[in-house]
Amino acid sequence: MFLSCCAAKETDLDLMKHLPFEDAEAADGPSKADETAENYAEDLVNSLSVSYFDRETAELTRIKIVGGVESMTPYKFKSGAVYTGHWEGDMRHGFGTQIWHDGSVYKGQWKENVAVGLGCFTHADGDSYIGQWEDNMASGLGVYYHKGSTTYRGQWDKDLQGGLGVESWQDSSQYEGTFKDGQKEGHGVYHWADGSCYEGSWTDNVINGAGHYLATDGRSFKGQWKESVIHGMGAYTWPGGCTYGGNYKEDQKDGFGIFEWTDGRKYEGFWVNGKQSGQGRSISTDGVTKNAVWDDGHCLKDIKQQK
Repeated sequence: MFLSCCAAKETDLDLMKHLPFEDAEAADGPSKADETAENYAEDLVNSLSVSYFDRETAELTRIKIVGGVESMTPYKFKSGAVYTGHWEGDMRHGFGTQIWHDGSVYKGQWKENVAVGLGCFTHADGDSYIGQWEDNMASGLGVYYHKGSTTYRGQWDKDLQGGLGVESWQDSSQYEGTFKDGQKEGHGVYHWADGSCYEGSWTDNVINGAGHYLATDGRSFKGQWKESVIHGMGAYTWPGGCTYGGNYKEDQKDGFGIFEWTDGRKYEGFWVNGKQSGQGRSISTDGVTKNAVWDDGHCLKDIKQQK
């Protein structure tokens, strides 16, 4: 599952009620009005940012110039957000809590207006991230709780899952492995709720490349996968002892392959859509070998061997 830590989940376009546009009309003189209007425009643009932490950038820049803030005294931004915590050099610095107008909250460490160090961000819907921060983004080790769905524990890179991590679901399914840009990527192990397991390669959040699947009933496949289906060369073993080694196409035996039954029978030849099709050699339980042409799993005619 793709997770982004502190991006807005739904852009609030009704921001006019949070910004005091009437200040521009009450401004004293043309220069003051122009300055206020310019400040309003900056605040409006910032307030539409996908990242919560970018929404007060313009106002924070002005505060560094004019001051007017005091540690542990709540400060309300024009975006509607409220910060309560430490200030140093007219910048958020130390421990502090910021609450945005939709109810999202960050509690943690700040350095020169930026969330850095340890902190907890809680979305308005209850989802939360607890862990390390860098440059206003989840970076390092952390835990994301997706309410009623998944939990991710592991490494983060610029607000996205990146590196080693464990993602678990409420039904007990679990993935352990590497992530890149918020997607399962590289080597990983996935455990299904029924006990089945896959270990191998992933690309863009899907099984892709070489891997081993082991089902709870004993079925096993080792080989190539493409977009979460068996595709390419591989070996399949069934609980009763039957085996197939050869080529697959979209989860079906396709191309050349060898199938062996537990009673000693064997088929070596070509397959199409999971059935013998084309030339093949069969060996019976008593060791008799027959070369034949097959179609849709049926033997059409024998091929006489040249002496």
